[in-house]
Amino acid sequence: MVAPLVEPADELTIDEVRRYSRHLIIPDVGMIGQKRLKNAKVLVIGAGGLGSPALLYLAAAGVGTLGIIDDDVVDESNLQRQIIHGQSDIDRPKAVSAAESVAETNPYVTTIVHNERLDNDNVLEIFSQYDLIVDGTDNFATRYLVNDAAVILGKPYVWGSIYRFEGQVSVFWAQEGPQYRDLYPEPPPPGMVPSCAEGGVLGVLCASIGSIMVTEAIKLITGTGDPLIGRLMTYDALEMRYATLKIRRDPNGVLPTALLDDYEAFCGAISDEAAEAAADSTISVVTLDGWLKERSDGGRDFVLVDVREPVERDINHIPGSILIPKGEFLNGNAFAQLPQDTQVVLHCKSGVRSAEALAVLKGAGYADSVHVGGGVVAWVNQIDPSQPSY
Repeated sequence: MVAPLVEPADELTIDEVRRYSRHLIIPDVGMIGQKRLKNAKVLVIGAGGLGSPALLYLAAAGVGTLGIIDDDVVDESNLQRQIIHGQSDIDRPKAVSAAESVAETNPYVTTIVHNERLDNDNVLEIFSQYDLIVDGTDNFATRYLVNDAAVILGKPYVWGSIYRFEGQVSVFWAQEGPQYRDLYPEPPPPGMVPSCAEGGVLGVLCASIGSIMVTEAIKLITGTGDPLIGRLMTYDALEMRYATLKIRRDPNGVLPTALLDDYEAFCGAISDEAAEAAADSTISVVTLDGWLKERSDGGRDFVLVDVREPVERDINHIPGSILIPKGEFLNGNAFAQLPQDTQVVLHCKSGVRSAEALAVLKGAGYADSVHVGGGVVAWVNQIDPSQPSY
């Protein structure tokens, strides 16, 4: 149990008392706890899958000031899980759409819209305006940035992560317990952990994990209960199983005192081997389209290989390609399916996985192999918009 994060506001209005009455009659919250919520300033990073339920429930709970930072726009594929947005919000800034939904949920909440990307230049200034950070990001570079800025400023933050049917939640606060770097001292190897865009996520999982993150935020603000400081809660939706693991400070770990120069480089979107392999062996979808026409006319010979997973190919595909998932390249089984004397052209969704597979091919002696920059996303956008994207 830790001390309440903020002091209580001076008062609640009559309308606020009516609205929050179910909180006020809980002994562990009561009038003082609700006043603390009113006085709290919470920043939610990302108005996406986790940010959507987090923002709605923080607003409904009566958190007085909510900051929303997101530089993305609403896409139709978001609506399966990002419930703060609706059909009419497609192509609108997520931060703006989310702020409007917050206002509709609770008009007594003040929203601050940061329609920008969180980066080294703004993170410390933005974080300094808030008592608590709620991190709903989906990439490792931003997670390390958030951790380091929070440690430098002495801010607690609630962290959540989701993938397919699984989720994780913890609270990191270097003054009271471990930091994120104690859980993940180093980022995973490039390409080892697929993003939600590559691996998918069950939409309702966002609500399960997002609501737990808000519960932790409320506990920190009001000083109620035992927050997940030094503990990692995991959730398996398929087995409907929750588990809690202890996290300890790394005795050899060092608390960051300054931001890294480049978090993208620290995490690495692709491995050095993949970057080297792709440096002079990347073609555009326009070039591929021309090559496919030449192949059809008998003027060019190559094998086009889709390295995505079968479920992705069910959504869309580049005509004339065969499916060999990236894992088959990593374990060596792909070579039995490839010709020895014909050029191999690889593609995936966006170009990351195909670059990794390309490095394996180059290492095996397929010197003239290439991959398609932008992958099937670029193909649908530039060549065949009749196919759906994902």
